[in-house]
This record gives sequence, C-alpha cells and structure tokens, in this order.
Amino acid sequence: MPMPTSQKRPRGFAAMDPQKQRAISAEGGRAAHQSGNAHEFNSEEARAAGALSHAHRRRRAAETQAQAQDVSREESVPASPGSS
Repeated sequence: MPMPTSQKRPRGFAAMDPQKQRAISAEGGRAAHQSGNAHEFNSEEARAAGALSHAHRRRRAAETQAQAQDVSREESVPASPGSS
C-alpha cells in the first residue's frame, strides 16, 4: 500500500504543459465537430440559456440576502427573560 504524501502533485492531464493541454483539447473539439457530436447554440437557444442563468443568479442572490437579514435579526433580538 502506498504511503500517503503530505502534498499532492498534479497527475495526468493536470500535470501537462498548458500549451499541450490546449492542443489536445482543440483536437478533441475539432473531432467532435467533424463527427457531428458537437453542439452549437443558435441564437434562440443561447438567449434561453442566458435567461435561465440570470434567473438562477437573481434567485441565489435573493436567498443569500434573505439569509443575511435573518442572521442580523437573530443577533439583534435580545434574549427572553426566562432563558439562560
């Protein structure tokens, strides 16, 4: 059984030179387009995806803000006389 190391080093693709990673990735992208497996957004699909992303972002921001307000209310409420 290998001994655990205190510091992990990148392995495989992560350990490669960034230029080599880019070249391999580009080759895969070209192959996907040639075989017809690559998806290309048309303007309608891109618009729908953007709208969905913005809606999720607005909802997450509202939830975060509500949580922050709840925490600040809890901190400002004095303890009841019967609690210890």
